[in-house]
Amino acid sequence: MNNVQSPNLTKRTKTLAASERIRVLNDWLRIHGAGGRVMMTSGIAALDDEQRHKVVTAIRSFDDFTEDNDPHGEHDCAVLEVDGLHVMFKIDYYDLTLSSHSPNPADPSVTKRLLTVMLADEY
Repeated sequence: MNNVQSPNLTKRTKTLAASERIRVLNDWLRIHGAGGRVMMTSGIAALDDEQRHKVVTAIRSFDDFTEDNDPHGEHDCAVLEVDGLHVMFKIDYYDLTLSSHSPNPADPSVTKRLLTVMLADEY
C-alpha cells in the first residue's frame, strides 16, 4: 500500500461521533495505506506477487460492511474471498509507542493504527 498523506483528517472529523471518526480513519488506512502501519502475516507473504496484489486490491476496494460483520460501524475487520483464498484484515489501535492499547482510537494524535492482512486460518 502506498504512503498517501492524510488531508488533515483530524480537522475534518472533529464534528463526527467517535465511531464515525474511527471509521473514516480506518478507511483511510485500509484504502490508502496511510495513517498507520500495514503488516502482513507469513501466509500472505508466502503468496506470489500477483496473489498479494489481488489481496491488497480486494481489501482496498472492500465495501460490503454490514451490521453482521461491522456491528460498531468502524470498518475495522472483515473476511473476504480472493481467488479462493479466505483473507482477513483487522485494524488494531495502539498508543504511540505501540506498547499498549490506545487511550482514544478516535484521536489520531494519541493512536497508532495497525492493519494486519492475513489468511483467515491464521487468525
